Amino acid sequence: MDIADIHVGMPGLVRATIGDWMEMVARDYPDNDALVYHDLGLRLSYRAFNEQCRRAAKAFYALGVRKGEKVAVWAPNVPEWAIAAFGCAKLGAVLVTVNTNYKIFELEYLLRQSDAKALLFSDGIKGSDYLAILRELIAERGADGHYPRVPELRHIIHLAKHDGSSPTQADGISEWEDFLALGDGVPDAVLDQIMAGLDPDDIINMQYTSGTTGFPKGVCLTHYNILNNGKCIGECMAFSPQDRLCIPVPFFHCFGMVLAMLACVTHATAMVPVEVYSPLQVMRTVQAERCTALHGVPTMFIFILEHPDFDTYDFSSLRTGIMAGATCPMEVMKNVCTKMNMRDIVITYGQTESSPGITMSRTDDPLERRVATVGRVLPHVEAKIIDPETGQEVPDGAPGEICSRGYHIMKGYYKMPEATAAAIDADGWLHTGDIGVRDAEGYYSITGRLKDMIIRGGENIYPREIEELLYTHPQIKDVQVVGIPSRKFGEEVCAFVIPQATAAPIEGTALDEEGVQTYVRERMSRHKVPSLVMFCEAFPMTASGKIQKYKLREMAAEKLGLEG
Repeated sequence: MDIADIHVGMPGLVRATIGDWMEMVARDYPDNDALVYHDLGLRLSYRAFNEQCRRAAKAFYALGVRKGEKVAVWAPNVPEWAIAAFGCAKLGAVLVTVNTNYKIFELEYLLRQSDAKALLFSDGIKGSDYLAILRELIAERGADGHYPRVPELRHIIHLAKHDGSSPTQADGISEWEDFLALGDGVPDAVLDQIMAGLDPDDIINMQYTSGTTGFPKGVCLTHYNILNNGKCIGECMAFSPQDRLCIPVPFFHCFGMVLAMLACVTHATAMVPVEVYSPLQVMRTVQAERCTALHGVPTMFIFILEHPDFDTYDFSSLRTGIMAGATCPMEVMKNVCTKMNMRDIVITYGQTESSPGITMSRTDDPLERRVATVGRVLPHVEAKIIDPETGQEVPDGAPGEICSRGYHIMKGYYKMPEATAAAIDADGWLHTGDIGVRDAEGYYSITGRLKDMIIRGGENIYPREIEELLYTHPQIKDVQVVGIPSRKFGEEVCAFVIPQATAAPIEGTALDEEGVQTYVRERMSRHKVPSLVMFCEAFPMTASGKIQKYKLREMAAEKLGLEG
């Protein structure tokens, strides 16, 4: 199908590259807001944004970057991140996203493993000085001018400052504006010819898994994967050129890049990012820009709802958005629907290896379905639930491992064929490692991870079930349940609880270990009662908002002297 025949909102999968789609949107919706930063006073129309992306693509070409070569970006949600990402797509270069929390060991591994030829970086985030880390990484230089620790790296570019301070002065590091100027000498016809030679099935993005076990793996995703997944996500939210999405989730994660940026670009919707999440900045941005949609992980919404200034902000423009990335507590979803006016909020479930969306609730689903499930499979996606022991599909209502197949499945892990074969079977099914249940109407619920499932004395216990119960306790703000080793039962249940500071206590029940155990014992089977309850102020999290349960297990093991 010719790109000229494709229109925003058209149902079905599209055979197009991201660069070509951008050209189409810029042609059909030239004056629509594309990229808006309220706090920076930056506002680019789709015509202007497309021109900036073309300029970046030509600059990469002038630098010597070619189709299939890797460009890493290490920065929070700054404007240059988006411009570089779509610039890479137009050139056919592979964008490698870097976690903003990375330190030197993690950064060195990613740059080496990905064979990154160029690195774009910002000043850093709180607690991390990116320039200092880079100076240590590139301190050694070989006779050929290459860096021994990252031998493929040729170009390092410092992204623009927005605070009026002077550029970075460092050997071997270029400035963003100087980099962009390189593209001014490349004719548009050269870029057009390159774009015409790209294929939708080309790998265009590498995102590294969190690496909670072993080293992180580079997930290889194509134009076809992520363009269509973003398009389907946007359709499920009923996005249109009149919508405006506030994006506080990080670009480096599939949530920010696909569920946010590509869902917007495929519908000519305005992207309204927040550079680094803060509840106050999100509330200001939503109100000032009259955002109609807001994405976030549950913790982000919890912090907004509990902010002391919450009642002073206007959320009347909001309509929809996605809560995903971690367990979505039912009470939080209900509060977001009512108190933030997000009556059409939805949940998306998936993982990086699936671009990432597999299932999603729809805006017209009943509220109960949207808060209690992760919806139905996305259009053009297959899913099934299997017994992880036998591999056989289980009937509706029975728990098992979720598997998925379709256009959205990655091409594989970069330079890791064995890991790829372990994740995707011979019939093309991605084995997610997630435990879920499908009901008779096709709605899916996630009950945990295979590795998170607790087996206590032969009984299978799904942490999500206990967590959902404890969320109903008025004195509990947040909770996570994990399994801990037990000589007697193999595993025991441990609950980590963040108390609700302002809630009134339940009469006759204290919020202590015994009180939490009693609350569960009175409402669930005895084997699901936590044998250990630990209280804390926050949970350890990844930069993208995912709770690191393995660290909670380590904390519990240390408390009980079970580290071995």
